[in-house]
Amino acid sequence: MLDAYNFLVNDLKIKYGDFLVVAVSGGPDSMSLLDILLKIRKNIEIEIICVHVNHNTGRMGQTEEQKFVESYCKDNQVTFETMTIEDYGDDNFHSEAHTKRYNFFNEIVKKYHAKYLFTAHHGDDLIETILMRIVRGSTLKGYSGFSKIVQMDNYKIVRPLIDITKQEIVNYCQTNNVPYKEDSSNNKDVYTRNRFRKYIVPEFKKEDKNVHQKFYKFSKILLEYNDYIDNLVSNKIKEIYPDNILNIEKFKQEDHIIQMKIIFYILEHIYQDYLMLITDRHAEILYELIHSKRANALIHLPNNIQAIKTYNNLVLIPTPMTNYEYEIEIIKFVNLPNGKNIEVLEESDETNNFICYLDSNEVKLPLHVRTRKDGDKMYVLGMAGRKKINDIFIDSKISTQDRELWPVVVDSNEDIVWLPGLKKSKFDKTKSEKYDIILKYY
Repeated sequence: MLDAYNFLVNDLKIKYGDFLVVAVSGGPDSMSLLDILLKIRKNIEIEIICVHVNHNTGRMGQTEEQKFVESYCKDNQVTFETMTIEDYGDDNFHSEAHTKRYNFFNEIVKKYHAKYLFTAHHGDDLIETILMRIVRGSTLKGYSGFSKIVQMDNYKIVRPLIDITKQEIVNYCQTNNVPYKEDSSNNKDVYTRNRFRKYIVPEFKKEDKNVHQKFYKFSKILLEYNDYIDNLVSNKIKEIYPDNILNIEKFKQEDHIIQMKIIFYILEHIYQDYLMLITDRHAEILYELIHSKRANALIHLPNNIQAIKTYNNLVLIPTPMTNYEYEIEIIKFVNLPNGKNIEVLEESDETNNFICYLDSNEVKLPLHVRTRKDGDKMYVLGMAGRKKINDIFIDSKISTQDRELWPVVVDSNEDIVWLPGLKKSKFDKTKSEKYDIILKYY
């Protein structure tokens, strides 16, 4: 932790009169960071502004955490700013929470004209993030995890604990009598990050107790290569992607790595704060579309975005809501035009028509969700033969307007595997049978 103190004072060169914003949840990570800043304040007159976000997810203890942090700040003459996320829309929860959280941080930074926003991401966080993105698929920059310093418009986001382990942080809190609150949800295996934290990262540490330093070096190398390629792409993007229209002929003249970088540049430009909805699979789909021999074609991407190829041009545009047709590949999470969602789960105990269990050996991947087509029929679970989708809508008293946007889940053979909320197909499995895909509609 001494390294973090020295970094802030000697490398970042915090000086007299600086306004510093620090994100504090109340856990050991952020409380230890706040304590380091308080120690610096004893020697250098600085202004510390603590920002706390109550995510309002219904988890027990969130209000207590807020009161705990507020009380600690009052006792230590630290300015306290907080906000509660009152509601969430229909978009990806984690992406939306991240966006609202950082929008709030940005407001506070501007309010106090601060130079820095400090967050308490540490070395174990970096390992978990890199491993999860390797498993899920990401960009070159995504595989690097996150940076120690990120330059924003008028300030910097700084993560001083990025090369320090969680255990070192806990030890620091115990040695220096720094109080903190543990988040009970950190122990639940239902969350992917928790499983990586509890079962996978410890195996790496058995091989090398300082493995976090190797991951940090790996992260920095990837970021260096990413920045180098970004510079190359920035010199080409105006010529290859003028007015947000991709020139396919010029695009194909580039090396594959530059082509993929351009694709990710386009996706980052389109999705911005919703990049969590995008994986490397979406980039591959775009790449295949661009190189397809078809002169005119389109694909559907998350958040109702269409990629349209017309001869030598490719554009990504929002799908007009007057056009009721859509088809989207199911990767992890799909926000549907009817305001509902389909999410890939890792476990569930539900058995109703809003949940679907499939065996990947019996369907052809990838799965897609689309609107109905003329003549659509499905093998309804427990029935002989196939039944028309339109007859199911009529039997279920679904209005004509709702039918237009109602999701139909199909495999790559165009077999209907699920009519969410209404009917299961012959492909659906019981909890006692073999399955490796769980879909939920809500």
